[in-house]
Amino acid sequence: MDYAQDMAGKRVVITGACGIIGGWLAETFGEAGAQLCLTDARAEPLEALTSAPWFTEGSFVQAADIRDADAIEALAAEVGRRWGAADVLVNNAGVYPSGFLLDVDAAEWDRVFDINLRAPFLLSRAFAKLMIAQGVKGNIINISSGAAWKMRRTVCPYSTSKTALDRLTKGFALELAEYGIRANALEPGFAPGSVVSLLPQEHVDSIGGGNPSGRTTSKQDVGNAALFLASSAAAYITGASLPVDGGGSIGSLAVYQDKKHAL
Repeated sequence: MDYAQDMAGKRVVITGACGIIGGWLAETFGEAGAQLCLTDARAEPLEALTSAPWFTEGSFVQAADIRDADAIEALAAEVGRRWGAADVLVNNAGVYPSGFLLDVDAAEWDRVFDINLRAPFLLSRAFAKLMIAQGVKGNIINISSGAAWKMRRTVCPYSTSKTALDRLTKGFALELAEYGIRANALEPGFAPGSVVSLLPQEHVDSIGGGNPSGRTTSKQDVGNAALFLASSAAAYITGASLPVDGGGSIGSLAVYQDKKHAL
C-alpha cells in the first residue's frame, strides 16, 4: 500500500518544523499532498519554509512558543478558523540538553518538561477538541525516542520526559478511542545536524557506527513511519510506541575488548 496516497488533501499540523526531524516530516507530508500548518518558535526560518517546493496550496505557518499556553490556544484557534480541525497533529518539537543531574538546575529541568511533555499535552488536548467538534477521526503522533527505554548519563531529563510522553500517548489513546481518534508515539533514532543541540562529529560517528544497522536515521526512515501511522493502514493501531532506529534502542555494536568480531 502507498501510505502517501492517504495523505492527499489531509490537514497536518507539525510542531518544531524548523528542526531536523520536523523538516523531514514537513517535506514528507507536503510531498504526499497534505495541507500543512507548520509551527516553530523561530519565525524567520519558519517563514522560509513557505517557499519550499513541497509547501502545498492551503498550507500556512504560524510562529509559536509552545511553552506558552496562550500561544497554543492561538494556534489551535487559527487552525479552527482556517480548517475547522486538523486530521493529523504531529507533536515533534523537543529539546535535548546535556548535563549531569547534579549540575542541572530547576529552570532547565522545567524547560525540558515544558517543551517535551507539557506542550504535547496542551496541543493534543486543544486539537482533539477541534477534531471531536468537527467529527474528525484524526491522528495524534508524538515524536518520542528510544531514550524513553534506555537511560544514558547526561540526558536523564530528556529520557525521563520521553518516558512520560509515551505514557501520555497511551492516556490520550485510551480516552480518545471512543471518538475514533488515534494516538501513537514514533521513536526515531539519532538524527544529527541540529542547530539547537550541537554535537561533535566524533560523537555522531560513534553513535552511527555503534547502531546495529550501521548508520544514523534518515528522512525516509522517519517519514515513511509517520505516513504509515497517519494512514488508514494503521486504523487498528493506537497507544503504540514504534521504534524507527535501526535497532539502536535495543543495544549497541560497541565491543569493549581487543577481539572485535566473532569467529
